Amino acid sequence: MKIGVLLSGSGVYDGSEIQEAVLTFLAIAEAGAQYKCFAPDKNQAHVINHLTGEEMPETRNVLVESARIARGEVAPLIEASAADMDALVIPGGFGAAKNLNRWAFEGPKGSIDPEVKRIILDMLAAGKPIAGLCMGPTVIAKALEGSSYHARLTVGTDQEASPYDIKGISEGMHMIGATPVMRSVHEIEIHTELKIVTAPCYMMQADILTVRNNIQQAIQAMIALA
Repeated sequence: MKIGVLLSGSGVYDGSEIQEAVLTFLAIAEAGAQYKCFAPDKNQAHVINHLTGEEMPETRNVLVESARIARGEVAPLIEASAADMDALVIPGGFGAAKNLNRWAFEGPKGSIDPEVKRIILDMLAAGKPIAGLCMGPTVIAKALEGSSYHARLTVGTDQEASPYDIKGISEGMHMIGATPVMRSVHEIEIHTELKIVTAPCYMMQADILTVRNNIQQAIQAMIALA
């Protein structure tokens, strides 16, 4: 089984959440499947100093930065085809909401990268499963906006500790046609009919072991749908 992993840079504040991405690779490998990484070949929205949280006066490329996580094994997203993969995973990190779509800057009204939208819709049309981790569900929601697909998606729950506005993000996904579902970091949401799996991961207050288990849940459920 071949699984595509859609990266958005390197680093939680301006790219892919590195721990989520690596734990995704691990979960895929442990399931006996193979993964191939893809990323948009374009400049990041901006670059963040991960020590201070401040924006830095430099430009970085999403594909080049994603290669740091993928150990150089990453292809331009324009080359990704639903015919060549059995499933697709979108790890979180602010890069998902800055470089794959513009949710971090403009909320649910923001745009989505056209190649990101294309591969998600192509996977759904082919009946192949997708997993969205952390902020990944917002990317799925934006890709499905205005389509005939109305997915059940989770970014966590507002009933437990989170560093983010789970209620607000969930309401935003509802505004653009998705059905938000509250799930803890120990749970996942499975929309069986559309073959979409979502997991909160670091959207909730959690340690790396808990996030690792949440990702493994999601990957195993996605593979079962395939």
